[in-house]
Amino acid sequence: MFAKLPPSMLLTLSALFWGGNFVVGRWAHAEIGPISLTFWRWFFAALILMPFVAGDLWRLRFEIRKHFALIFALSVTGVAMFNAFMYLALATTTAVNATFVLASMPMVIPVVSFVMGEERLNLRQGTGILISVVGVGVIISRGQWQVFSNLAFTVGDLWVLAGVLAWSIYSVLLRRKPATVPPLVLLASTIVMGVMLLAPFYVWEYQNLGGFALTASNALVIGYVASFASIVAFLCWGAGVAKVGANKAGLFIHLIPLFASVLSIIFLNESLKTYHVIGIAPILLGIYLTTTSIQNQKVS
Repeated sequence: MFAKLPPSMLLTLSALFWGGNFVVGRWAHAEIGPISLTFWRWFFAALILMPFVAGDLWRLRFEIRKHFALIFALSVTGVAMFNAFMYLALATTTAVNATFVLASMPMVIPVVSFVMGEERLNLRQGTGILISVVGVGVIISRGQWQVFSNLAFTVGDLWVLAGVLAWSIYSVLLRRKPATVPPLVLLASTIVMGVMLLAPFYVWEYQNLGGFALTASNALVIGYVASFASIVAFLCWGAGVAKVGANKAGLFIHLIPLFASVLSIIFLNESLKTYHVIGIAPILLGIYLTTTSIQNQKVS
């Protein structure tokens, strides 16, 4: 079904569903704890996937065991840490602010890749990264530079930056995925392992902060993040990347702050601030410099 859709539509749908994830997470933060939302999101995502991949998981169990260390690292960074950090952030910062800070991700990945020995950084990439850092600084300080001098950052924005780092590590590790494990099987493996990793933290949160009421709205929240923000978004993304390649597909990540901002203004009564507009300009410029540098290197 997904393969028949145009790649631009597939990638746009992914950005839309992931942008909605921030809005839903912000909306539910007072009702559902961040670890609880992360745990149940992936628990039900695993249940949705099992009928389609259970046979392959069993058939490829020795391959999965062979690459256990990589799958474990992917689960820690991409399933457990990134999502928990994002939901923790949304308890203390707006969805608009979180997604604008998230827009720095394309310029963080090259740095992580360089540190992990995957790629070299050239002058153009380094310049782009520094320019983007300025934009992130404008947003997390809300345009008030005394925040830096007093070292009084917004906790939520720092959680977003931690999430960006976790996802960047995940993205670099994902390049090492084994050819013998199909993408859907790899995704299911990381989700199942991620659920097991999250389980003790969920128990701790439940014992210390309590659970949440099983209301219709909470059920819809979990249903959305487990299906649309997880399974459907990942399937659309994978199908789109297969058609146009990772470089072109990566540009659609920039639509996430746009969709999240519009949805937040409509459903959460949040507003777009001047510092968002000022901050996004250097972020986009930095992303342009780093991504065009990568493309030029590959062409040459």
